[in-house]
Amino acid sequence: MIAVEYRMRKVGTRVLCFRLYAKVTGLFVFCLGWTAHWNPPRCGVPDLPALPDGQSGRNRQKRFVLSGGRWEKTDLTYKIIRFPWQLGNTKVRQAIAEALTVWSDVTPLTFTEVQGGRADIVIDFTRYWHGDNLPFDGPGGILAHAFFPKTHREGDVHFDYDETWTIGNNLGTDLLQVAAHEFGHVLGLQHTGVSKSLMSPFYIFRYPLSLSEDDKQGIQYLYGKPKPDPTPTPAQKIHDSFICPQFVQPEACDADFDAVSTIRGELFFFKSRYVWRLRSGKLQAGYPALASRHWQGIPSSVDAAFEDSLGNIWFFQGSQYWIYDGERRISGPASITELGLSASPVQAALMWGTEKNKIYFFKGGSYWRFNPGMRQVDNVYPRRMADWRGIPQEIDAAFQDEFGFAYFLRGRHYWKFDPVQVKVLEGYPRLIGHDFFGCLPSSNSFR
Repeated sequence: MIAVEYRMRKVGTRVLCFRLYAKVTGLFVFCLGWTAHWNPPRCGVPDLPALPDGQSGRNRQKRFVLSGGRWEKTDLTYKIIRFPWQLGNTKVRQAIAEALTVWSDVTPLTFTEVQGGRADIVIDFTRYWHGDNLPFDGPGGILAHAFFPKTHREGDVHFDYDETWTIGNNLGTDLLQVAAHEFGHVLGLQHTGVSKSLMSPFYIFRYPLSLSEDDKQGIQYLYGKPKPDPTPTPAQKIHDSFICPQFVQPEACDADFDAVSTIRGELFFFKSRYVWRLRSGKLQAGYPALASRHWQGIPSSVDAAFEDSLGNIWFFQGSQYWIYDGERRISGPASITELGLSASPVQAALMWGTEKNKIYFFKGGSYWRFNPGMRQVDNVYPRRMADWRGIPQEIDAAFQDEFGFAYFLRGRHYWKFDPVQVKVLEGYPRLIGHDFFGCLPSSNSFR
């Protein structure tokens, strides 16, 4: 197999077609549809391999199907050449990163975005004839296609620029769903006959995005299971538990978090060496986990973190900072004095504004505005926290949500800050554990 395309035609009820290009068998077109009664027909051509002669398929279980190729490495890079017009670049980057994450979460695979040079996976939003003999056909036609490993264009993923791309809703074509499906092909998976699998040839708007057991078995057949966190030696366990009690895994319900940041559209809470990961308000399976699982070389604790407009992730600890591109460290440790700050630790960092171009550092009841492009604070003299009406003088962490509200954390409580009224909303502070992790409030907690 060389490439797989999503194809959609709007004829009466909504119909979804898949076009498969094969080296030997030629061109197949799968047409799938659904009606108001949700009774989608099967594909016109079997999407499972033919059984060997003499073998009965009566008891044969459906399972994942492989393309015949796989990557010979697990650390893959990707870059986006062009973007769709309906969505901002930042949102597209977040959706692409999330679509790749569903595969990296269950394998040793890592995906790192690069801005230039060569990349293993090349993503493009393009139109009509675009150089691969698989032309797009405007709105409502072919949605996307991807090339399998070990083919002449391995790693290429093309999306039709003329589609109505959306994220997280069914008002158009959901980029997250289509991208995750296409990345399955890029990694070596074919369509499966198991319904409700991500690699099923049925396009279904379904949230939250997740892999079925069949998808998981298929990708792990190719690349194996995730690498376990290094098992500490008995001596290390004793050291962590008794000599360094701050390294004992904390409980989210009782934690006063060191840092919080929105990264690739997900919320990460940091405490000691651990991180909690929330997607669409839900704690993801396998968390808390060591932060070094995502960012090798990250310090043992994080004072502050933020993601800039280029998608780079900044971490601060003590008098030093680190910068990561995805999960790859690109600089650090370096002294925060290079940024125009004194050597004392940054307590919190806040990305503020829709363009991710306003960064604020907080420490000791003061704050600075930071320009990540120039890598300098705008003024070496800080301003006072009184500008943030209703926020405590000193805070532990801060982050902004997708709607533009800022959140400031101190101890086990947080304050929600309205960007329009420029003050804290009524009813705050509230408990972090209760609102973000579903913990039951204790009797001595205040609101």
